[in-house]
Amino acid sequence: MHTLFRVTAVAVLSAGLMACNQSPSSNPNVELAKAWVTAGADSREALMGMVEQNMAEDGLLFRDRYVGFGFIWDNQRGAEEGRMIVTEVIADSPVAGVLQEGDEFVSVGGVSVSAENMERLPFRGQPGEAVSAVISRDGEEMAIEVSRGIVSAPTTKAEMLEWMASGDDENWGPEKWELHEAVGQGNVVYVWTQAWDTDEVSGLPFEAHQVTRMVFNESGKVTAIANLSEDRFVLEQTGYAISR
Repeated sequence: MHTLFRVTAVAVLSAGLMACNQSPSSNPNVELAKAWVTAGADSREALMGMVEQNMAEDGLLFRDRYVGFGFIWDNQRGAEEGRMIVTEVIADSPVAGVLQEGDEFVSVGGVSVSAENMERLPFRGQPGEAVSAVISRDGEEMAIEVSRGIVSAPTTKAEMLEWMASGDDENWGPEKWELHEAVGQGNVVYVWTQAWDTDEVSGLPFEAHQVTRMVFNESGKVTAIANLSEDRFVLEQTGYAISR
């Protein structure tokens, strides 16, 4: 999903690129980028095939930066059981060396972890601020304290495939999706898309634009991919507010 931009910014970006881009017929990277983004919206299987065949072995997906702890947890189990179990600790993040895979959060900042409280857990907030938590490891509870920090970690090709292999086919992709434009120059391609979907928690519909930037090597393999998305706009459409 999570860098904000407005539609006008997208239009300006596209206009600038159009002035110097190569046509799809002379730049195969543009067509591959379009096929890649389309596969991602269509199905988990289609995207996995695209990554396996067209991503360089040293290629990286650059995820959104955020201020927080720096771990990934089992969202599906959390939704079903109201539990937060760590599946990955991000290298060089605030919790690196503190958390381990398999740790389970019992409470965060005095708020108990439950299906009802998932959105109230104070992981996000001011960087540098210490947050106390209780975790369970190997059946024993232990207290930890973590100072929030900036989390920025790329994902490797192998990690992407591992994540997608555990994905849910039924909930993959948006309800509606449209590719507006793909432009590029040489080894850099930008793809502008728009998606419409419904928030599972609030039941409210939302729409959002996204720009995907892809970098190719001389062999036509993807070496870097990153997205600009309207995360805050999505939250506002589904009833959430940004507060301090």
